[in-house]
Amino acid sequence: MANSRQLAADLGKALQARGESVATAESCTGGMIAAAITDVAGSSGWFSHGIVSYGNQAKQQLLGVQATSLMDHGAVSERVVREMAAGAQGLAGADWAVAVSGIAGPDGGSPEKPVGLVWLAIAHPGGQTEAWSRQFGGNRQSVREQTVAEALTRLIERVLGHAAQV
Repeated sequence: MANSRQLAADLGKALQARGESVATAESCTGGMIAAAITDVAGSSGWFSHGIVSYGNQAKQQLLGVQATSLMDHGAVSERVVREMAAGAQGLAGADWAVAVSGIAGPDGGSPEKPVGLVWLAIAHPGGQTEAWSRQFGGNRQSVREQTVAEALTRLIERVLGHAAQV
């Protein structure tokens, strides 16, 4: 997780330079993104909300994920992570939010959604939300750690890119 701590510190620097904030909505990582962020001294200046919504009920109650999205697409889907990210952003009043939902394993996979499949989303300032999936290899811990690194890396890229456009 040392790499994740450095990524979180880099994210904090980028957000502080813009006076912006981020929130997290995590399923398969169980709060590991928020933990990496809160390992950074002073992160309370740019991070106030981390939601662990491991179960579908929590996704609905805490983040406003639609029951129909869960029924029609499943928790590990583009639709659901987009709704998770938008829900976290709104709940926290944050400029940015990142959401993850996946199958870390070792069980729970299927031919359509194998172990290691993770959907990620970033809600940008102004209402745009992007989502993408990754297929990670390794054991449960490795899938989770790779997810954290992917989420933080892409978030840094987006924050820095957004800053360059202003």
